[in-house]
Amino acid sequence: MDLPQDIQTAKARLTAGGYTLVLCRGTAIDESRERGVRPLLARLEKPGAFAGFSAADRVVGRAAAFLYAALGVTAVYAGIISRPAIDTLRQYGITPFWDQAVGSIRNREQTGPCPMEAAVAAADSPQQAIAAIRAKAAELAATRASARQS
Repeated sequence: MDLPQDIQTAKARLTAGGYTLVLCRGTAIDESRERGVRPLLARLEKPGAFAGFSAADRVVGRAAAFLYAALGVTAVYAGIISRPAIDTLRQYGITPFWDQAVGSIRNREQTGPCPMEAAVAAADSPQQAIAAIRAKAAELAATRASARQS
């Protein structure tokens, strides 16, 4: 399958540059090396800035899919993507491309589900997902801060 040019560019930069996220629309390119959903949450602070962009990401679960919908991207490539993320992307008119589809996204230790995926399990819209993701991110940050003080 021939990939659209913006997806090809984003995927090539993701792979070659050691990035975790690349957003591309023509010559406009935005890259990040931050892990998890942090780079997507940060880009939500610029409403409409990424509408019409294509994205390349290492791992895309349903949480990220909702964030891509909120950003207004048109296509997403993922090295690894969950089947629920594929469904969510398609629900919002975003074309998914991937190398490997899996049933679910696991946490970094591979001991259970990704906390962001668990956070959006009951979400029915990008707005609900964003609220759940931000709440979970704050909870995880507080837990890490508490652990460092111990």
